[in-house]
Amino acid sequence: MWLTDSSIGRKVVMSVTGAALILFLTFHMAMNCVALISGDAYNVICEFLGANWYALVGTVGLAVLVLLHFVFAFILSIQNTRARGSQKYAVSERPKNVEWASQNMLVLGVIVAIGLFVHLVNFWSKMQLQELISSQAVINGQAIAPTDGAFFIQYTFSQWYYVVIYTLWLAALWFHLSHGFWSMFQTVGWSGSKWQRRWQVIGNIYVTLVILGFLSVVYFYFFKSLC
Repeated sequence: MWLTDSSIGRKVVMSVTGAALILFLTFHMAMNCVALISGDAYNVICEFLGANWYALVGTVGLAVLVLLHFVFAFILSIQNTRARGSQKYAVSERPKNVEWASQNMLVLGVIVAIGLFVHLVNFWSKMQLQELISSQAVINGQAIAPTDGAFFIQYTFSQWYYVVIYTLWLAALWFHLSHGFWSMFQTVGWSGSKWQRRWQVIGNIYVTLVILGFLSVVYFYFFKSLC
């Protein structure tokens, strides 16, 4: 099959899944920013997106996208390493016009995957999963409703080590997305000599806004816990 057997096909899969994941992150960031305004309003959204059938379908679809993106990223990284052969040991400096993120996408992807696992443990396992099994997470001897997302945000980001972990995770995600954004358009043929630089600028601005949105929630609740 062309999408899986050819290098271009794999890159197309990476681009399509990457675009879908960027859109999800944009939605997720906007949803999280509601918690900056009102914890109650955020909990209403959490209840709407709990263990309802449409949320479960979305969760399964998202999991498939993430899995495909990671698997094809790994395959492409192995393919590129084999293609370089012995030349990979001869290169000691980064070539001109080649981004650092471009040469370290696999490493960045691993960091992103680890951060995703931590995030799932902190939130999904205590919210949607608990609702699915008709249970509640117990924190400091207190049972917390699965839809009380504001509490889980406040509890998680009141702990400095999670603030550090999420900051590092989001920094890696910024590098990963900033490269992936413009390379996505390059793969599908929407990036010529003029537009490649434009997509890079647009991507950097867009991704920066998304990451700053996530970080604003992290640090808002961290400093709030210090007051």
